[in-house]
Amino acid sequence: MPYVLLLLFLILMVMVVLNIKIVPQATVFVVERMGAYQATWETGVHFTIPFVDRVAKKVSLKEQVVDFNPQPVITKDNVTMQIDTVVFYQITDAKLFAYGVERPIAAIEHLTATTLRNIIGELELDNTLTSRDVINTKITATLDVATDKWGIKVNRVELKNIIPPREIQDAMERQMKAEREKRESVLRAEGEKRSQILVAEGEKESAILRAEAVREQKIREAQGEAEAIMMVQKALADSIKLLNEANPSSAVLTIKGLEAFQKAADGKATKIIIPSEIQSLAGLATSFKEVMTEPQAVELEGNKPSEM
Repeated sequence: MPYVLLLLFLILMVMVVLNIKIVPQATVFVVERMGAYQATWETGVHFTIPFVDRVAKKVSLKEQVVDFNPQPVITKDNVTMQIDTVVFYQITDAKLFAYGVERPIAAIEHLTATTLRNIIGELELDNTLTSRDVINTKITATLDVATDKWGIKVNRVELKNIIPPREIQDAMERQMKAEREKRESVLRAEGEKRSQILVAEGEKESAILRAEAVREQKIREAQGEAEAIMMVQKALADSIKLLNEANPSSAVLTIKGLEAFQKAADGKATKIIIPSEIQSLAGLATSFKEVMTEPQAVELEGNKPSEM
């Protein structure tokens, strides 16, 4: 009898332990009683009734990420491309998540694909490649409204890859190469233009400096010549002043006149005008020369032998 009671006690303890449920943080349990929804257990310790209650679904409340396979889409200008998406979602109502849809992740995937096709079908290829943010926003808004009745909150949707056809990729690569070559040519032309401008500016400044140097040289030469002329004129004026102060005689004046005539008759002039005073002096000099030579002639005649 004691063994039977001990066995019953052990069985009772095992059943109690098996029906103790501990719900971890950020997780909820959906509990059913007799096959019908009973309650949603949150974090803590809970007990189930043996053979009556059961945990139908364990739901994580953390934000989750699902990466969907690439989906074929057609743009407005009839270009077929492959786009794969990443969806960030979070379960807000465990009951709706458990009973709202049979396969919630598959439902989100198909809803994402159809929404993506609708949005891309209104855009051309170039707009599709440059409007990721717009596409992400539109898909997020559509999915958030559609999944609300499933107890799911779609936080955001990102386009992971946009893969156009190979020929389109080749055309885009050629276009980008042409754009790079164009920018390179423009930059090279701008560099050459800038270089020529700098060279021209340098030559201009050099010419200005040379002209200023020549002008300064001529100014200094003119100033030097002017000072020399002034000094010569001053010396001449001083000599005339000294000559007047010395009260020269007519003989001195005559000698000065002869010196001036000598300078004038240096052979460089083509025509010489001789003043009358100098002419008379010249005649006087000639007469004086004749007088000086006559005694010599007489002396020679006196010494001449007489004729027989």
